[in-house]
Amino acid sequence: MAKPASPQRRRMENFRKVRSEEAPVGSGDEEGGPGSGPFADLAPGAVHMRVKEGSKIRNLLAFATASMAQPATRAIVFSGCGRATTKTVTCAEILKRRLAGLHQVTRLRYQSVRELWQSLPPEPTPGQKPGEPAASLSVLKNVPSLAILLSKDALDPRQPGYQPPNPHPGPSSQPTAPTSKRSLGEPAAGEGSAKRSQPEPGAAEEDQTA
Repeated sequence: MAKPASPQRRRMENFRKVRSEEAPVGSGDEEGGPGSGPFADLAPGAVHMRVKEGSKIRNLLAFATASMAQPATRAIVFSGCGRATTKTVTCAEILKRRLAGLHQVTRLRYQSVRELWQSLPPEPTPGQKPGEPAASLSVLKNVPSLAILLSKDALDPRQPGYQPPNPHPGPSSQPTAPTSKRSLGEPAAGEGSAKRSQPEPGAAEEDQTA
């Protein structure tokens, strides 16, 4: 038997989410100070990729790969929060496979996100005035946020979340051909043809008499 929905959930069913945005950081309690993000000592010209829930991984990686191919770009940061954290990890792992020798630092924290909800238009009732403004609702939520730094230059391995570059894969070994087992008394490959190529006794005598 299904449980009845709570009153709060029933109220939220009458609203739809219009947009969500990251709440501005003003307290300065987060690492690196306000507005600097989790990495305060980034190299000049570092690229910051903000991954959203609706972002296309193909488009993100195309821009990231082209940016990291330039010698002046030494580092790139993928950051995402909420449901975008999975895409953030996917983008970083694919880029690490494309470009070898990248040092990685991962930072996980919580971030405030403000969601704006708007009430759905109610069903018309007798005596209702048309064009009444819809009610809005603002919700402040704390969601997990993930930031991944990939750098061409060496980073401090003692800092939390550090991962060294992946080792280059070694040469693949050639697979050995399977050996076929033959039963006793069965001639090996080539023995039968070699025996058949030998002339039978008496064949040479017939040629000489001819």
